[in-house]
Formats: sequence, C-alpha cells, structure tokens
Amino acid sequence: MEETIICHGCGARIQTTDPDIVGYAPESALKRSEILCKRCFRLKHYNELMDVSMSDDDYLKMIHQIHQKTGLIVHVVDLFDLNGSLLPSLKRIAGDNPVLIVANKIDLLPKSTNQRKLKQWIRSTVKELGIHVKDVCLLSASKEIGFEELKKKMETYRKNDDVYVIGTTNVGKSTLINQLMKQTTGDKDVITTSYFPGTTIGFIEIPLDGKHVLVDTPGIVNRQQITHYLSREDLKQITPKKEVKPRIYQITEGQTLFFGGLARIDIIKGEQVSLVCYLSNDIPIHRTKTKNADDLYKRHNGNLLSPPDTRSQNILPEWKEHTFKITEENVDVVFAGLGWICIPDGYVTIRTHYPDTLSESIRRSII
Repeated sequence: MEETIICHGCGARIQTTDPDIVGYAPESALKRSEILCKRCFRLKHYNELMDVSMSDDDYLKMIHQIHQKTGLIVHVVDLFDLNGSLLPSLKRIAGDNPVLIVANKIDLLPKSTNQRKLKQWIRSTVKELGIHVKDVCLLSASKEIGFEELKKKMETYRKNDDVYVIGTTNVGKSTLINQLMKQTTGDKDVITTSYFPGTTIGFIEIPLDGKHVLVDTPGIVNRQQITHYLSREDLKQITPKKEVKPRIYQITEGQTLFFGGLARIDIIKGEQVSLVCYLSNDIPIHRTKTKNADDLYKRHNGNLLSPPDTRSQNILPEWKEHTFKITEENVDVVFAGLGWICIPDGYVTIRTHYPDTLSESIRRSII
C-alpha cells in the first residue's frame, strides 16, 4: 500500500504529479525530515503566498467547513472578469456569515470609470444571485490601491471574529493577502514569522490578534474561464498588465470582428453599430466581412488571428455560436476570462463565437 504523506504546514496530502493541485511537492522534498508542500515551503522560506487550486471534492469539503464557522467572508473577485470570478455558490459557502466583496484590479479599468456606480453595479449583480453583501471594496492588490478602505471595513464587519478569504484562481487573492499583512503590521515578513499551519487541507491561517486568524483558502477553479485552456505564453498576452484602452469600431450588418483567434462577433441585423472593446491591449482585433469569416479563420487561426498558439489550439474546445438580440442601450457582451465588448447604441442582432463549455453572457454595461 502506498504510504500517505501529510504536509507539515497545511495538512494536505502530499502528491508529486500536479503542481496546480493542493499538496504538490517535488520528489526531492520527500527526502527532508519535515516535508512541506510547495505552497507551504515558499511561504515559510520566501514569504511568498502561492495560489493553488482545489479539486471538486476538496472544494466541497472546504464549503462544509466554512459555512459552519463564524467569521467574515471576504470574496475576492476580478473586475476584469467579474462574471467568471464571482462564485454562484457564495450564499452556500457563507451561510449566515457577513460577506464583503473585494473587487480587485481597479487599476486596469479606464481612469474615467465612475467608482460609485461601479460599486452599485456589483451590488445589483450579486443581489441577482440571491446574496446580500455588507459592502463592496475596489482595490488593486498589485498597485497597493484601496487598502485603507479595506482594512477599515474588515475591522467593522468581522466584529472580532476570523476572516475567510475566498476566490477563484488568478483573481490576485494571494497578492492581496500579502499586501494586507504588510500594511497592517508594517512587517513584510509577517507571514513567515507568524506562520501558523491550518488543519484543513489547503488552508493557511495567519494571526490577526491573540485569538483570531485570517484564513487563506485555495483558489477555486472555474472551468468556464478561458484562462484554463491557454498556453503560458497566450495567457500572458490576454492578461491585462496596465490600464485597458477602449478600442472603438464602427461596423455594419454583414461585418465581423475577430479578437485574435479566440472569439468573434458577427453583426446579423442592424445599421451602423459602435463596438467598444475592453480587452488586453495586446490582443489584436481584425475586421472582415462575415461571408469571408469562416474561411479566414480556417486559413489564419494561429498567425494573423493570434492568439491562440499551437499548444493552445490543442487544448481549446471547438467554437460554439450564440445569437443575441440586443434591445436596449449600454449592453456588454462578456467573454469570461477574455474581456467584454460594450454596445452603447443597442438595437442590433449579433452572433458570437467562443469555445464550447466557456462562459459568455450579456449584461448591463459595467462602464
């Protein structure tokens, strides 16, 4: 029978096959007297809090643990991928605990964005899921923007209880926690010096005071996000690194816009339409006639229409088509993990093309 080895840090079962799953450690680590998973090793020796993802079974166990506890639930979401990073099961996870939504990456949105209206928009979006939240914070973990507001609201709503930080992978949750601890204590090594192993698989507990902890939970994988189907090189290209510059196209019935080779919008019916594109500045946009679009895609996917590169093409599902009749102004067409296209004028019929199983949707304009 294969020996079960447990991480001395977080209690996860050690495995040496998948670096993206909880409990991963290289085989060389098994020779040490104190065996730590890669996440705990980096945390202990380099003060680096890594994000890890959970299997569905582990995720269900985590939900059961959290909703039975008492504390503040801090749900970190990605402003550039709100639809993909907002957890539909948040109500079940939180139970009767208060919820604070922390919307990260505010630095990527245009500076002209009305933050008050943005908070209201997030509140109404969450309310549609049947979730009541105490408040919404906007911040940038990487640029250290908005942390004073976050700290005040955390203290107000946690009421001397623990804090549980949850979110999908790639929302910047670990960067946020590192910055929060550095700003709260003034000591950038607080995680290392106050290292306090959790007992539940994948949890890391960081002391807040003498009795209570901030609990970092593994990132939850949402397979409807395109980020899970791209090569590392393509992922870098589609991930915004600085403020996104809206790109505006005037197109008419019978025309198509390609977003690299990852997504496409056809104008099926409507007069001249404005499409305002909010994507990484590095994603090329190509306009063509709809009647030529299929042939263009077959011949140029991966070169003129890039990304995806060859590795991503082998992973991505086949495209599916959806037809949307837009009957109001200021509507966003959202490609989860990629970005969104605002249609300010409305009154148009469009057809979208996006990899099957991935999320695409229509919403009221975020900006």
